[in-house]
Amino acid sequence: MILGVIPARLNSTRFPNKILYPLNGKPVIEHVFDRSKKSSLLEDVIVAVDSEKTLKNINCSNAIMTSDLHQSGTDRVAEVANKFDCSIIVNIQGDEPGIEPHLIDSLISLFDDPNVEMASVASTDLKDEDLANRNVVKVNLNEDNYALSFVRENLKAHQQYFRHVGIYAYRKKTLDLFTSLEQSSNEKKYSLEQLRALDNNIAIKLLICDFKHRSIDTKEDLKNYEN
Repeated sequence: MILGVIPARLNSTRFPNKILYPLNGKPVIEHVFDRSKKSSLLEDVIVAVDSEKTLKNINCSNAIMTSDLHQSGTDRVAEVANKFDCSIIVNIQGDEPGIEPHLIDSLISLFDDPNVEMASVASTDLKDEDLANRNVVKVNLNEDNYALSFVRENLKAHQQYFRHVGIYAYRKKTLDLFTSLEQSSNEKKYSLEQLRALDNNIAIKLLICDFKHRSIDTKEDLKNYEN
């Protein structure tokens, strides 16, 4: 089974309650859920919530209450994944209302290669203002499109960077391994949970695309979506 999980933490630091913000008529998280359901390869999509307030204010057919003690969205995804007999899990960020179903499918297709254990997405749509914006995570890759590093700032001039899109996929055993590991020092320092993988020699394959939609990190980002 290929399972999609949308971690829905209510109290985000930079934009509290953003998953419930009424974006063009419905909460942000509902946009993510509805678009994810259109994926042709996901066999089920679950919203992993941590608050009764979220449950009461969303109209998503599949929602599961999870612990409010998780240190990262991936830990929340793993709690849900352990309730299902799944082989591949896709972690779809709850602040990506523009997520495209075909992008999810292309990400899943990377696992046709048996050597891929964890994967994510990198977009060529990286603007000059993104380079200076620490809320926009950048990634540089090796010749096989595996991540070398993820950075927020202090980019090196001689390296090529892509804009990281916050969607991940894992084989079940890799997700179990990831969540069994302690948070790494780099993960804590830069607030980037994917660094836990790199710091523990878990390779991350990147799907290269031209995805233009942006996540909603702050209220200012709403301008990219509101009509």
